[in-house]
Amino acid sequence: MAEIPQELFHKIRRIQYQSMRLANDLFAGAYKSAFRGKGMEFEEVREYLPGDEYRSIDWNVTARMNRPFVKNFREERNLTVILAVDLSASTLFGTGNVSKREMIAEIAAVIAFSAIKNNDRVGLLLFSSEVEKYFPPAKGTRHVLRVIRELLVHQPLHSGTDIGAALSFLGRVQGRSCICFLISDFLSGDFFRAASLIAAKHDLIGLSVSDPFEREMPQLGFASLYDLETKEAKLLDTSSKALRDQFKAEAQESTAARKKLMQKIGADLVEISTHAPYLPQLRKFFALRKMRHRWGQ
Repeated sequence: MAEIPQELFHKIRRIQYQSMRLANDLFAGAYKSAFRGKGMEFEEVREYLPGDEYRSIDWNVTARMNRPFVKNFREERNLTVILAVDLSASTLFGTGNVSKREMIAEIAAVIAFSAIKNNDRVGLLLFSSEVEKYFPPAKGTRHVLRVIRELLVHQPLHSGTDIGAALSFLGRVQGRSCICFLISDFLSGDFFRAASLIAAKHDLIGLSVSDPFEREMPQLGFASLYDLETKEAKLLDTSSKALRDQFKAEAQESTAARKKLMQKIGADLVEISTHAPYLPQLRKFFALRKMRHRWGQ
């Protein structure tokens, strides 16, 4: 195995410790509440306590002991989480303290640690215009540390983005129902059919990471804008209000189309900005999921 550069090694350790802390202190309970197990497993019979649900009373044991006893159940989780992570060249863009790729890696790491803390399996699918790497779901801290290392170390072989190809691959290799976190900037061609098939069988959640400059063009005078994926450059007069308005309108249209697509196929979507903390957005999403479970939706 090639030696990891010292700077990258420190980055891996930083994200590891930060992700573990966030998973322990912030997300463990919220994650568990948001993603419930597939059933309940009988654990024990114990004496009735004030406030217990009367429907849980074990009448046979109650009759034999001549005092009320209840059946105690625990959630049978056994969940599988797949992190489908976009490593296309466009994720290298960033105008703040972190690039889209760095934020994507941090979010994936936090979710991975939250999952293993709840004894769930975690798998990783890295993609660009093609599937770059795939690690089947497994449990344990050692496995998640390997996942995080790959998130930061892997150098993509391709620059483009094809979400449809990634989801089609996932559909072929993941037969068992899973929670799929699709973490991407969503700058991809059409992926409606592939996403529809995944959402029909799995719990698909899109985490869309973007930079504010991708939504609203700043005034920089004449500027050469370089496409990281196609390698094309264009000289634009960013002082033109008409050009900036057109850019903003197209960005809003793209965002609206993405939301409509995910809503149509029954998938969740969380919009995240590189210029703002991602924790509040994830917390809000987990809280909404918890409320949907409570109301049986």
